[in-house]
Amino acid sequence: MRKRSRRFLQIVQQIDPKILYGSEEALKLLKSLSNVNFIETLEVHIALGLDPKYADQQLRSTVILPKGTGKVIKVAVIAKGEKLSEALTVGADIVGSEDLIQEIMQGRLDFDKLIATPDMMLMIAKLGRVLGPKGLMPSPKSGTVTNDITSAVCEFKSGKLEYKIDRTGIVHVPIGKLDFEIDDLNLNLKMLQKSIDKNKPAGSKGKYWKSVYLSSTMGPAIPINISSLRD
Repeated sequence: MRKRSRRFLQIVQQIDPKILYGSEEALKLLKSLSNVNFIETLEVHIALGLDPKYADQQLRSTVILPKGTGKVIKVAVIAKGEKLSEALTVGADIVGSEDLIQEIMQGRLDFDKLIATPDMMLMIAKLGRVLGPKGLMPSPKSGTVTNDITSAVCEFKSGKLEYKIDRTGIVHVPIGKLDFEIDDLNLNLKMLQKSIDKNKPAGSKGKYWKSVYLSSTMGPAIPINISSLRD
């Protein structure tokens, strides 16, 4: 059985497990209960009525959080010619072609997002074993395989992130830092909700949203009233 710290247990006692909190109420509570010496990340955990073993019940998409994530995203770009200069101009942190592919093969993974042009994907395919387990493999669905390097770099730098259900049908997404204003965190949360609704898989059956919890890095999970997201 997992052992909880005295600090954590004291926080849990201030949460009523019998009620579903409104999103703003939960955010206020998480901010007030935070007592660690660093700025915690706010995470949302959404259980959906999906079974990812079926192809028509997969959920994988992207969302641009209007207030960003609070994290500085390091973007790498694999392209050729003018696309490399374009990437540097708009703020890409690492750029390269075959040379960067080779560096990644040798273990270089000092970036958060890898964007590639379609013409480089044949060569990048061999990086699957390196990038796949880290969730860094470029994909058209996630917007990381594109010829529009300017838009892709700018969007990911400003708060665009990818989300997908795990094998148990749950989506885990960081949506900001606890030092954000409550209205900003709530806006990010509602934008994610709208994106998940918009991208509802065709094979979804029965109740789509089953439960929503908000938590901070070192804090407990607070159950959310789903209807409060649609107010």
